[in-house]
Amino acid sequence: MSIDLNASDFALFELPEQFRLDMAQLDRQWKALLREAHPDKFAGDGAAAQRVAMQWAVRINEAYQRLKNPQSRAAYLCERRGAPVKAHTNTAMPSAFLMQQMAWRESLEEATTPDDLETLLEEAASARKKLLDEIAMHLDGSASGDNARFDRQSDSSVHGDVLRAAEGVRALMFVERFSSEVGDALARMDN
Repeated sequence: MSIDLNASDFALFELPEQFRLDMAQLDRQWKALLREAHPDKFAGDGAAAQRVAMQWAVRINEAYQRLKNPQSRAAYLCERRGAPVKAHTNTAMPSAFLMQQMAWRESLEEATTPDDLETLLEEAASARKKLLDEIAMHLDGSASGDNARFDRQSDSSVHGDVLRAAEGVRALMFVERFSSEVGDALARMDN
């Protein structure tokens, strides 16, 4: 068996390089690749062959985890298309999203009941779904939802779409972090 450790995650799993994926197909390919690369399968071939098989298994698992998670898959696609997310150095967001962040933070600070926190979780889940739809539209070219929030003009529509997808990924990162904070607050309130 020979796996190209330098192949893209999509090529490794023989999947189209797009955001929307058939997750059942990803799971099937992952299991098939792991069966092929399992180190025990190379037990009779010596320690070197087992080490190579272990490298293959690690590479397969890393790629699977990246493709399985929508946020990491979107960030990976943005990077492959020339627009890395750069979440630590690029925090630019549309003003409406910044206002939403401030309102959520204020609501979190003022929450006094589990219902208050559940409402925030529902709002964040709705925002997450909308962001995922927008990211898919920008990366794959079609939308299942309404008009995208990230609609600034760009010199190149393809490059602009990827830049807007990267912006969407940064927003998604905030929403997921915020959801986790709300969940933590809810757990503390329940105790």
